[in-house]
Amino acid sequence: MTARARAPENQNELLEYRLSLRLGPVHARQRLGIEEESEALVFGKDHHSFHLENLTNAPGLIRFCLKCVGLFRRAQANTLKLSTVHNQFVIPDLPEAFEGYRILHLTDLHVDMDEANLQAVIRQIEPLEYDLCVLTGDYRRLTWGPVDEAVAGMGRLRAAIKGKPYAVLGNHDSIRMVPALEDMGYQLLLNEMAPLERNGQKLYLAGVDDAHFYKVHNLHRAGDDIPVGAISILLSHTPEIWREAAHAGYDIFLCGHTHGGQICLPGGIPVTLDSDCPRHLGRGYWRVNGMQGYTSPGAGTSVLNVRLNCPPEVTIHTLTRGPQ
Repeated sequence: MTARARAPENQNELLEYRLSLRLGPVHARQRLGIEEESEALVFGKDHHSFHLENLTNAPGLIRFCLKCVGLFRRAQANTLKLSTVHNQFVIPDLPEAFEGYRILHLTDLHVDMDEANLQAVIRQIEPLEYDLCVLTGDYRRLTWGPVDEAVAGMGRLRAAIKGKPYAVLGNHDSIRMVPALEDMGYQLLLNEMAPLERNGQKLYLAGVDDAHFYKVHNLHRAGDDIPVGAISILLSHTPEIWREAAHAGYDIFLCGHTHGGQICLPGGIPVTLDSDCPRHLGRGYWRVNGMQGYTSPGAGTSVLNVRLNCPPEVTIHTLTRGPQ
């Protein structure tokens, strides 16, 4: 007689059980273990890794500096000045059925940072017309701690999104959010692929887990089942894996993470992008090794709810075969 698997006895065990079924035991253990270790560093005395958002005095220091130069109120007001930016990807081999296909791209929402910001995003996207919505991570304000407020905010956003949204996780997001997000209708792509079908023709949408802090991305697992020669779109939280993705054969790369700098010098020159990638990949459209990409500055804010010379955006990407 074989022994029955022991049923989960508490919420933590139930969560680990669901994640193991969803992601596989190795990915689940790896992500949960790194999260627990990093939270111990945040709350404990032994701080080996530096993240600006984890410094308790960082928001106060930035606020003080902005007030000293008379820019704090303006920087706060800028966070609500959302715009809808339109970008076009020209793909000559695009299946004819996907000509004019529109993708709404949301990223770096940090929905529990400020309710007014979240409501501004909801108002901005409600009248938009699109065929697919994708989200490229960072839904939580902090990189540690409870997830309940972020999950609740994502629920309010979900009600405003048309159709089934696809999403990946960022370095601020906990793997503990996955069951709740999927229960409310988001489809997470965690080193996975989903075919998109239209009039009998297909595109392939792949997504990887966070490549910035957790380093749990796996492009091979995400893309091995995409047919050779098929048009593919990769969702990544960060642009840092641009070289790997280009050589893996993806046609389009959508990401965020950088906030475009969030606080920039006049002319939109970022002080920092917090990303190990060339600065020309830090915001907007780019092309590398035949792969087209777009790094959105995002709709939310991190560390402090301010923006300077770097307006927030939601993005509509239109796919086209080009002039016929």
